[in-house]
Amino acid sequence: MRPHIEVTASPIGEDLDVILKSLTAYNEATVGPSDRMPLAVLIRDEQGQTIGGLSGYTSWGWLFTQLLFIPELLRGQGMAATLLQQAETEARRRGCRGAWIDTFNPQALKAYQRQGYEIFGELPAFVGERTRTFLKKAL
Repeated sequence: MRPHIEVTASPIGEDLDVILKSLTAYNEATVGPSDRMPLAVLIRDEQGQTIGGLSGYTSWGWLFTQLLFIPELLRGQGMAATLLQQAETEARRRGCRGAWIDTFNPQALKAYQRQGYEIFGELPAFVGERTRTFLKKAL
């Protein structure tokens, strides 16, 4: 059989589902179940609308923070620390032993380091002159 290769900017859900399910099955067979669970810590306004927060997941004993956004009016008030602490507490409750996050924002880098995250990798000039930095923390 000679496979056909297709490059697309608009894959359909079923195609992505095949890739995800196949990789998940392979990983579970070789290293065990990931026990992947979503995790979010939300910032809501007085009307209950989400205005920012943290989104990620726990898997294989690790917390991965994918997204963290603080609205401008709440910056500089320790909100990132609060979100990270809440996510880390839940991750520990789930049995996680570590956390990781990445950023190319210099202010976010400093905030994560203040919370005990340490650099374990970098991609220099990721966007313009900004370096994408990967950080981890033992829980």
